[in-house]
Amino acid sequence: MSLPLADAGPWSADGHWERLDAATSAIDGPFAALSLEALAHNLRDMVTRAAGTPLRLATKSVRSRPVIEAVLQQPGWRGVLAATLPEALWLSATVDDVLLGYPTVDRGALRALVADERALARVTLMVDSVEHLDAIDAAVARHPELRVAVELDSALEVGPMRFGVRRSPQRAPAAIGALARAVAARPGFRLVGLMSYEAQHAGVPDAQSRGASPAFLVRAMQRMSAAELLDRRAAAVAAAREVGDLEFVNGGGTGSIETTAADPVITEIGAGSGVFGPHLFDGYRSFSPAPALAFALPVVRRPGPGVVTLLGGGWIASGPRTIDRDPVIAWPSGLRLASEEGAGEVQTPVLGRRADALRLGDRVWMRHAKAGEPCERTDTLHVVAGDQVVSTLATYRGEGRTLL
Repeated sequence: MSLPLADAGPWSADGHWERLDAATSAIDGPFAALSLEALAHNLRDMVTRAAGTPLRLATKSVRSRPVIEAVLQQPGWRGVLAATLPEALWLSATVDDVLLGYPTVDRGALRALVADERALARVTLMVDSVEHLDAIDAAVARHPELRVAVELDSALEVGPMRFGVRRSPQRAPAAIGALARAVAARPGFRLVGLMSYEAQHAGVPDAQSRGASPAFLVRAMQRMSAAELLDRRAAAVAAAREVGDLEFVNGGGTGSIETTAADPVITEIGAGSGVFGPHLFDGYRSFSPAPALAFALPVVRRPGPGVVTLLGGGWIASGPRTIDRDPVIAWPSGLRLASEEGAGEVQTPVLGRRADALRLGDRVWMRHAKAGEPCERTDTLHVVAGDQVVSTLATYRGEGRTLL
């Protein structure tokens, strides 16, 4: 089934959870639901924040092909950022611009790529070292020309401290220039782009404290990082362009759309989490995504006063082992996870003043910490518009695939 984004009305936080619950009352849980109005709201908001810079959809944050295809039909969106080469090859059947966001050593997928003329024209590989070129050549000797992008490390380093994720080893503009020359000199490769993902801006909330750092220190770090990266990325792009023209310079993430768009060397912004609006993105000053995707767990036990037990619930997000990776209870209000059990593999007890009002079969709505990961747990997304389910869409899992 398709996703009727053109029919979406305005989204309102008032009554959002009640509408989702009423519309899906006939569906047995656990299940995931997607609000059409909230999704459309998030897409428009991200485009507004990008201020004319095209957005490339990060598919790991969506993991539903019908949703991906619907997003790409909206103004302001162009191409996808895939996570694995098998995923990129699969998506390239319908998407004409697929950037692989991570290097690959998948020999079978590389052999499939070079045998597929359409994919060769549509898929761009990511490398951050000559070693990656060697691995590709070892997997597929005498291959046709492959589209390649190089990655600049965007983390901020201040003395022994590092803010950002550990991705590319290439930090210096001169190193990017040397890698670009190595790509250009190697038969069977064509340099077409540069990527730099500033995770310390894109994925670290700046309006509320999470973990050990107060929000004002996070904001200070992000200002310092933005200034440092502005100069270093410009120099890296210039070094790469000495080798040849670049079709694109990619940067960003949902939390840094405005900052990345203000960088004059950026031609596109990779973003995906803001499409579904998971709870890790509640703590930003510059935007507030609507909770478009949520999952519902049925009440299956009433162990005693002030507590009910839900079926399933242990949909814990990847990342550091901190409490903000747990799902949060979105509705009804007045409930909390039991600290000694948390969200469980098969059952999740929840406590609070509202527990005694819940009957067997009632649902408690949860929000995941990260955007696309709930789709690894369910075959379908039930799309709700207004007060009814208007579509049921397959996730990657529903199409018999997993991301990793």
